Amino acid sequence: MMARVAFVIASHSDLLARGVVELAQQMAPEVFFQAAGGTDEGGIGTSFDKIDAAVSACLDEVGDGDGAGVLILTDLGSATMTVESVLDFADDPDHLKFIEAPLVEGAVAAAVRAQLGDCLNDVADAARNAIGPMIELHSMQQDQQAPSAPTDGVTDTAVVADPVGLHARPAALLARLAATFDAEILVNGTDAASVLEIMALGVKQGETVELRATGPQAAESIVALKEMIENAS
Repeated sequence: MMARVAFVIASHSDLLARGVVELAQQMAPEVFFQAAGGTDEGGIGTSFDKIDAAVSACLDEVGDGDGAGVLILTDLGSATMTVESVLDFADDPDHLKFIEAPLVEGAVAAAVRAQLGDCLNDVADAARNAIGPMIELHSMQQDQQAPSAPTDGVTDTAVVADPVGLHARPAALLARLAATFDAEILVNGTDAASVLEIMALGVKQGETVELRATGPQAAESIVALKEMIENAS
């Protein structure tokens, strides 16, 4: 499915904006991104014209179909004010969404959903729900605080083959695959469809993970995820 959502990454730094775009594109190669960082002169700061041009390019890319639009993410306060000024002058504000979310984690989580063809509202929700630095703490506390995993469903184990483990692109590929099944899938007790939770596990090459799934496509999902994990991309 073609991505319906494009992204503008607005930052005080051109290098930072382009870096976030580079990372997110690894997770979502079919999604359109525009970096709008720094001033017009190339310094640290923000530019109305850069952000406005990036928004226009994104709108041209995704069109005005159902659920289509542009998600704008920023780093710091004055970037927020500049984006708000751009929105005030926008010709098509209904297809633009600017939200508060952690820049890197939000861009990564939302990009994965956009790659799957989700609508603008759902992609924005993924960015909002990216819990940033707290995700690692959440992962570390699961064994003590989370309820015991259900004993029903389909289970299996898989040995991680990818040299980088379940990080970055492998985590994104796994999350995208998990989201295609009508099943609730867990990897080591975390949501297999969440790229951030998968990355937070810190699983390395050669380590074994536990897979568990419930739902109509539980069996198929476990087979597919096991095959992906055990075959380096």
